Amino acid sequence: MGTSRNVDRRTILKAAGASAATLGLAATTGCGGDGGASADGTVTIRYAWWGAEDRAQRINKTIALFEKKYPKIKVKTDFQPYTDFWKKFNTQASGGNPPDVFQNAIGFLRKYDAKNVLLDLSEQVKAGNLSMDGFRAGLDKFGEIDGKLLGVPVGSNSMALVIDKPVYTKAGVKPEQGWTWDDFDAAMKKIRDRAGRAGDSGMYGVMYLYDLYLRQNGKAFFTEDGLGFTEADLTDWWTKAEKGVKEGIYADAKKVAQIKPKSAVSAELAGGEFTWDNFTVRYTSEGKSEYGLAPIPTTDGKKTGQYLGSLMLSASKRTEHPKEVAQFIDFMVHDPEVAKIMGYDRGVPATQAQFDAFQPTDEVNKGIAAYETSLVDAGVLEPITPHPNGADICEAAFLRIAEELALGKRSVDEAVGQFFSESKTALVV
Repeated sequence: MGTSRNVDRRTILKAAGASAATLGLAATTGCGGDGGASADGTVTIRYAWWGAEDRAQRINKTIALFEKKYPKIKVKTDFQPYTDFWKKFNTQASGGNPPDVFQNAIGFLRKYDAKNVLLDLSEQVKAGNLSMDGFRAGLDKFGEIDGKLLGVPVGSNSMALVIDKPVYTKAGVKPEQGWTWDDFDAAMKKIRDRAGRAGDSGMYGVMYLYDLYLRQNGKAFFTEDGLGFTEADLTDWWTKAEKGVKEGIYADAKKVAQIKPKSAVSAELAGGEFTWDNFTVRYTSEGKSEYGLAPIPTTDGKKTGQYLGSLMLSASKRTEHPKEVAQFIDFMVHDPEVAKIMGYDRGVPATQAQFDAFQPTDEVNKGIAAYETSLVDAGVLEPITPHPNGADICEAAFLRIAEELALGKRSVDEAVGQFFSESKTALVV
């Protein structure tokens, strides 16, 4: 999954997927792929993903294990940085030659399903080539759209508040499960007044945080076919964010922009910020303080609106090898040795067997595992709201327009109007 203001951070972390606007794609139909089997019955499938070299090294090790177990299946690989991946994928798919199996994210499921690109893996589950048993906390349903299985989770993450622990201690703030937004606002003022820095890096463009806030209040950022909130709702959210900057409880966006790609927290401009839990490794590598994960504030002291997000593996509808692709996906999400190799590179392992197989020894990853376990134990996790076709474009627009607002290039009313205008165009089926 991934996140509004943290699009650039996914590349830095090589962690779970972010979202960005992708190029248009012509509808594709029919069957195609790599061709038939070789004379000895060996078939080749193509596997593509986004990420950097260290992720590729890990994935290549898991492929070696797979090919050892399935000697008649060879895997040809390809990886790109995030934006380049989708450019290439669009070119391949519009030309009728997408990879057989590829890394995917929820914002793209309806988009590419509508363009007849994604294979419904349900038949492979029925055939026994792919098991959807043993997934953690409802993740087995994460890739289901309109009764079709279009993606299988490989890892999980959830929104969290990353905090500079010594700053919070100095301010006398101890966030606990069930704290409210009023408690959070009071904490931001304490950090400003007692620790001498903004409480948070700014909440303008954190789309997935805004989604949680909406879910706490009976709405959601997306419905199955559009936006689940009004212009008045977004005006309230962005007005509050702007007010927080003026009061000094949120960091000055211009200063935050100046220190990029470093985060406002590790640069000591803010005491914390909302992001995905598995991004904690970023702060530890950048900063010199001690960082931790705090719970999401609530409206009523109970409901956080949280869900587990995930990167997924999807298959091409054009593949000539659906059985082999399903066996590949099954191996990658269930085999314990895969988890030991991948660690938390793509989030916390999605299946319980892999979660149990990889036991982190460093404090950062221990904290991530403990945080997600605490969400399950607290019973706050809910199903994610389905994303409509065009969700990726809306998310990119939200990030860009929110940044323009934060930098003073637009008023709140102008920003809200522009976002809804662009979303209306993006969500037209």
